[in-house]
Amino acid sequence: MRILGVEGTAWAASAAVFSTESNDDSSETASGAPHNTNTDSVFIETDAYQPESGGIHPREAAEHMSDAIPRVIETAMTEADGSIDAVAFSRGPGLGPCLRIVGTAARALAQTLDVPLVGVNHMVAHLEIGRQQSGFDSPICLNASGANAHVLGYRNGRYRVLGETMDTGVGNAIDKFTRHVGWSHPGGPKVESAAKDGEYIDLPYVVKGMDFSFSGIMSAAKQAVDSGEAVEDVCFSLQENIFAMLTEVAERALSLTGRDELVLGGGVGQNARLREMLAEMCDQRGADFYAPEPRFLRDNAGMIAVLGKEMLDAGDTIPVANSAVDSNYRPDQVAVSWRTDREEVFRNVGEREIRGAEATVSIGSERVTKRRAVKSYRHSELDARLRKERTTLEARLTSDARRAGVPTPVVYDVDLVEATIEFERVGESDLREELTPSRVRDVGRHLGMMHRAGIVHGDPTTRNVRCAPDRAYVIDFGLGYYSDDVEDYAMDLHVFSQSLAGTSDVADELWREFESAYSEFGDETVLSQLREIEGRGRYQ
Repeated sequence: MRILGVEGTAWAASAAVFSTESNDDSSETASGAPHNTNTDSVFIETDAYQPESGGIHPREAAEHMSDAIPRVIETAMTEADGSIDAVAFSRGPGLGPCLRIVGTAARALAQTLDVPLVGVNHMVAHLEIGRQQSGFDSPICLNASGANAHVLGYRNGRYRVLGETMDTGVGNAIDKFTRHVGWSHPGGPKVESAAKDGEYIDLPYVVKGMDFSFSGIMSAAKQAVDSGEAVEDVCFSLQENIFAMLTEVAERALSLTGRDELVLGGGVGQNARLREMLAEMCDQRGADFYAPEPRFLRDNAGMIAVLGKEMLDAGDTIPVANSAVDSNYRPDQVAVSWRTDREEVFRNVGEREIRGAEATVSIGSERVTKRRAVKSYRHSELDARLRKERTTLEARLTSDARRAGVPTPVVYDVDLVEATIEFERVGESDLREELTPSRVRDVGRHLGMMHRAGIVHGDPTTRNVRCAPDRAYVIDFGLGYYSDDVEDYAMDLHVFSQSLAGTSDVADELWREFESAYSEFGDETVLSQLREIEGRGRYQ
């Protein structure tokens, strides 16, 4: 069987042929996981758009797409000897004019050949190519591309967005900096090259629960260059901070879901430093990590063809009349027809020592000791700063929230040198093990009370609430801070909403319970701001 894939979300006009006629070869990944190498049978032809200056210009990109798509399809068809069993194309997300050119070509070809048409989500294809090649069962995926950055996990028929950028994509953020210093597109490889001769300088580091933001660090990087800092030092520090942010959130997703497999997708994944950080983090956690070869990381039709074959086998084709492209096509909108697994497994349940995303928690009969681990994937100066800052704030915020009427553990002792805190032991289980309406209403009340006291939790997930028979305790204020900004309070709600989606089959019902309780104890303007924030999600 041969599947023709056509890709063209923005810069890459690409066509590919995936042949399943010789797929019995197998090997192992470096981590020992089975490696499905039938993707070796993928022929890819790509004609990349290169702007003369600045970033991608939508009109120029569409003109390039219109000119290049017929050529790359013709080359792919020649490779397939004209024998094609289905046509798969990228329906979105991406630039509308480029997507429409690709969609028109795919429809025309499918109708001419009288073969099925398959509409593929570009970002899910980035995820699935890693899952297919690695042989992993149900990995967490970090997608780091030009226009996007998000962390996905599969649960009961959909890929859930566990975390994402709340402003710009990671590649676009880097490109904005390189345009500022006068470098041509694409900027990522140039930053990677310059960083080899750089030293660390302090730049912003913004992780909000499971989400991240790049606008602040980009502004600071531009200002640093303008004020005389060596561009090599700024490039080095950009990589260290941005990629550490991505790695930390990926680890938080592994911790939240109890998974022990991670795959990388997206063009920024070609950066050696990012892959090094992710591999080191996974090695420390005892997790497996896989990054596809570069030709499958950058935008390409090969991943469209491979996922197209999976969808075709599941009967997930699309009539031409219903095949309009969608430039805002989010990965969590896709019904994952080609996977039938539904089981969700949580680890660390009932253990006496729990390995979280940034700390190890030792549980005694009456007390709990939290030790913030050194993260060797982070630059030592950045890691030391974060461990001290987060330990200090966690101790203060835990006590202040308690004084505001929110059930939290008593803080017994703090050691800033060792980055440890000793707490009262509270609760018998995590909220994720007792996701009931009454428990979720408790969380709504508690967050409302905290926000009225000017406290932002920073990471209110279903792992950071402990349940006792008579109450729910809020724990782990390590990403918290003081604020009077409604935006910060709304981000707390956004994080909790994503956590529900990643851990519950009835997340929508539970969220309604949460909103009702929060409305009573918090501020309605926060809920209004939350809806504005959710509208900023990439491709929404």
